[in-house]
Amino acid sequence: MYMFNFEKLDVWKKAKEFAKKVYALTKKFPEEEKFVLTSQLRRSAISVCSNIAEGSSRISKNEQKHFYNLAYSSLMENVNQFLISEDLDYITENDVQVLRKDVNIISYMLNNLRLSVDKRQ
Repeated sequence: MYMFNFEKLDVWKKAKEFAKKVYALTKKFPEEEKFVLTSQLRRSAISVCSNIAEGSSRISKNEQKHFYNLAYSSLMENVNQFLISEDLDYITENDVQVLRKDVNIISYMLNNLRLSVDKRQ
């Protein structure tokens, strides 16, 4: 089966796994958060891997970097939402630490991806 370029990127694979973790974690959120924090966390987590996929399909370097920057911004949005979720006692400090490790790895990989775009001819 043919694989698209984004499917070969380790950062996309890691971001997709991250989104799955966010979905699993938010399943235990209160019902009143279903259309607020739960939805926002899930959308921003999905946005990370979606923007990586979209960026990889762009021809111009500037467009690619733009989508990789959007992916990074969505990742930071997730960090903010994790901290709020912890403050509201929806998740534990340990949950945040585990997720932040993923965020650190993905942000490092995204930065390297952006740098590699600059190096290409």
